[in-house]
Amino acid sequence: MRIWRLNELGDPAEQLRLVDEEAPSPGPGAVLIDVEAVGLAFPDVLQCRGQYQVKTGPGHTPGGESCGRIAALGDDVTGLEIGQRVAFLGSGGLAEQVTHPAAGVFPVPDGVSAETAAAIPINYCTTLYALRDRAHLQAGESVLITGAAGGTGTAAIQLAKAMGARTIAIAGGDTKVELVRELGADVVIDHRETPDWVDAVREASGGGVDVAYDPVGGDTFHQVRRCMGWDSRLLVIGFVAGIPEVKTNHALLKSYSIVGVHWGASLAKYPDSLGEQMRELLEMAAAGTVAPPLYPPYAFEDAATALQDLADRKTHGKVVVTL
Repeated sequence: MRIWRLNELGDPAEQLRLVDEEAPSPGPGAVLIDVEAVGLAFPDVLQCRGQYQVKTGPGHTPGGESCGRIAALGDDVTGLEIGQRVAFLGSGGLAEQVTHPAAGVFPVPDGVSAETAAAIPINYCTTLYALRDRAHLQAGESVLITGAAGGTGTAAIQLAKAMGARTIAIAGGDTKVELVRELGADVVIDHRETPDWVDAVREASGGGVDVAYDPVGGDTFHQVRRCMGWDSRLLVIGFVAGIPEVKTNHALLKSYSIVGVHWGASLAKYPDSLGEQMRELLEMAAAGTVAPPLYPPYAFEDAATALQDLADRKTHGKVVVTL
């Protein structure tokens, strides 16, 4: 069985190795899965570099969201069948076969591809939690989305639209701008053409947005905070461009909330939430309500390149590796 392993902490292209190992066997309460597709996200890059909240080291296998078919059942597993396609969350997905607790796999409805199922867990669960549980987004409200052509950004456009909100998307370059338009964003602003886009957002939102969804951070965060409306909610999703220093006096003057979104930690607080989110989102995918836009899939042998391209911001939509 082939599996990707981290040699030393560093950039994926330099430190990931494809090696042969003995295939695993499912223990009691677990299943063996033939992996078909693996979704990659920026935290995978950070884990390779040793810069993520969850520390890793040599021997680590990236790939936190996967889809495949059950190849074998461990003892005491019920309700699942060999050959059934399932999606699951957990590091180590970049391998030809993996074992996983049966309680943590979610059947994929007919008509939903392995690539689509692998693109859902992190980006769409994070976004559903952010918009519904943290922002309490209401129909008719406006949502500003930075990094709108990325994995979380595209999820935010689709889920905000499904919740009846009006979306204002920030993306850079013709390809990314066209992508977010195709996803149905109501207003699209190209930050390469309009580097100072605050006035454009204010005009589009009638003076300020109700919710901001910011996975970028850095200097972008300071543009976002200037777009906030009265009693609005600024969602802190991530820091692709660095961790900004927050000017709390500005939040006081405009009476908006800066809301942290740590979806991963929420799963420990609310253990049943992952299953509820995954079932809801897979049903939405089967109905066509959400459809993750996929960057052209990478072959399994090119997984290190896929992660490096993600790190270098050469991709858009969701990056998926297929087997």
